[in-house]
Amino acid sequence: MAAAKKAKTDKSGIGDKVNELIQKNRKPLVFTLMGIIAAVIILIAYFSIRDSVVSKAFSKIDEFDRRYQAITAETADTQDQQNARSQEIGALMDELTQFEKKNSGYAAARAYAISASIYEAQADWASVENAWVSAASAAPKTYFAPVAYFNAATAAEQQGNNERAIELYTKAVDFGVQFPAAPRAQFSIGRIYESMGNTNAALAAYQALVGQGSQDQIWVNLAHNRILVLTMGI
Repeated sequence: MAAAKKAKTDKSGIGDKVNELIQKNRKPLVFTLMGIIAAVIILIAYFSIRDSVVSKAFSKIDEFDRRYQAITAETADTQDQQNARSQEIGALMDELTQFEKKNSGYAAARAYAISASIYEAQADWASVENAWVSAASAAPKTYFAPVAYFNAATAAEQQGNNERAIELYTKAVDFGVQFPAAPRAQFSIGRIYESMGNTNAALAAYQALVGQGSQDQIWVNLAHNRILVLTMGI
């Protein structure tokens, strides 16, 4: 009984000390609690605003895409119609450029992709390459990046810039299994080296593709064939 009474007294004493401590530090505790609540409110507001901004950005991209599709679907048989289309394309490009400057991430990458399509229709391959590289830089950790590098590489090839094309194809290949077209990009590296007369580099590129154990047998088989042709010619 005495032990139980003593334990009860000890608990009461601890409770009194806690109450006394709270009373003495009431203001600091209140301010701390208010600070925590304020921080939570700020975080909620931040994420709400960010989600709203992102949502608006994607809505704007969808609008750009619809406008571009509508413009390309228009008939332009007469000179006046062609001039009108050119003006619409110009206005869209101006808006895309402003959007790209103000945004980042996947939304910006999609904007650069639309710009690349417009430049491609004009056969402006240098601008196509730049737009796709910018798309990859805007969303470097998404599936979009290797696709963008691959497209930039094809634009570099169109300009006859083989070394730059190899560099960009390599960037796409570096994503590995995250990029389903990596075997095709690797084969393209070998193909370009072969066209440049660099047989050793071409063989190394083809052998790397074969050694990767890719499931894409089309490009692996093509690489095998090129290895046979090149080694027989050495």
